[in-house]
Amino acid sequence: MQERRDAYKKAGRTVGFYEQKRYLPEIRAELPEYKHIHSQVLQNVIERVDLAFKGFFRRVKAGQKAGYPRFKGKGRYDSFTFPQAGTTGVKLQDGGRRVLLYGIGSVKVKLHRPLEGKIKTATVKREG
Repeated sequence: MQERRDAYKKAGRTVGFYEQKRYLPEIRAELPEYKHIHSQVLQNVIERVDLAFKGFFRRVKAGQKAGYPRFKGKGRYDSFTFPQAGTTGVKLQDGGRRVLLYGIGSVKVKLHRPLEGKIKTATVKREG
């Protein structure tokens, strides 16, 4: 989000979804705290930012109250998503009692109903 705002203020140009995705490997190489985060989780964050800006510009164009997208700091970002959880990032363990999350480890889970089919996307949420 900050990258998009700075690019527009300094150069008057917009930075799009695919352009931001292209820079992810460089960002991960420079910032050590991003090395242990799954690449697809970071791509999903960029996708969320892109959706927020698309919604903002759609509301501006329609003449509605737009509301510029907010920066989601440490305390405001309450979930993250593994877009291809079935193939990378997430594995069910112990007959469905635990989930192995990339970069976090094994976490207890309480399934309220048995899973049908295969896992495609997994979102980890902080609640309560």
